[in-house]
Amino acid sequence: MPTHAQILPLVFDKVSYVAKGARLVDEFSVTLDPGTRTIILGPNGAGKSLVLRLSHGLLQPTSGAIRWEGPGGGNKASLHQAMVFQRPMTLRRSVGANLDYVLSLRKVPRELRRAKTAEALKRAGLFAMRSRPARVLSAGEQQKLALGRAWVMEPEVLFLDEPTASLDPAATREVENMINAIHQAGTKIIMTTHDLGQARRLADDIIFMHQGRLIERAGAEEFFEHPRTPHAEAFLNGELLP
Repeated sequence: MPTHAQILPLVFDKVSYVAKGARLVDEFSVTLDPGTRTIILGPNGAGKSLVLRLSHGLLQPTSGAIRWEGPGGGNKASLHQAMVFQRPMTLRRSVGANLDYVLSLRKVPRELRRAKTAEALKRAGLFAMRSRPARVLSAGEQQKLALGRAWVMEPEVLFLDEPTASLDPAATREVENMINAIHQAGTKIIMTTHDLGQARRLADDIIFMHQGRLIERAGAEEFFEHPRTPHAEAFLNGELLP
């Protein structure tokens, strides 16, 4: 189980992000609570990935505020969250050393690092590859390694930015199984995807964005069966949005 500092809920309060004169996120307000798997949907350019980067502290908002409002949500909130990108970053080390390294940064003792690394690699189905250079792994294996590296840190919140966008169906299913296992172990999942089938399989609740704005927030079943806005209905029907 993750060792949580209780940094959630995560609150966006009228957050905007402007770059080169373009308002890419526009007065975005939402509260993200523990427990559920939240998936952010929307067409290309909606601002989905920017919201993740703002959440994780990789970007700072132009206006508005982002707050971790749990009792542990102070200056050390960054220690209790992780992010995995569409194209995973791997260190020029072995598969096992990729996990050992992030634990060493947290000053985890060597023997405990060895045990945690082995456990995470087994969960990821990569234990037999632990001595192999990470850079020679397939795209699906690299994504599982990135998830394993995040999981070994036992984050309270895991941000996932289209983690299966470049994977084949078999690798996609393996990654989805890992995401579900991480969620079941107690980690809050906040994820973007362009795959509506994946969103149906994984989401507990949906945030739908268009042109940087929050258009609709609903439980997954309600969103897919009874979208409340014309934009969301058009998106689900595969139509171009105005």
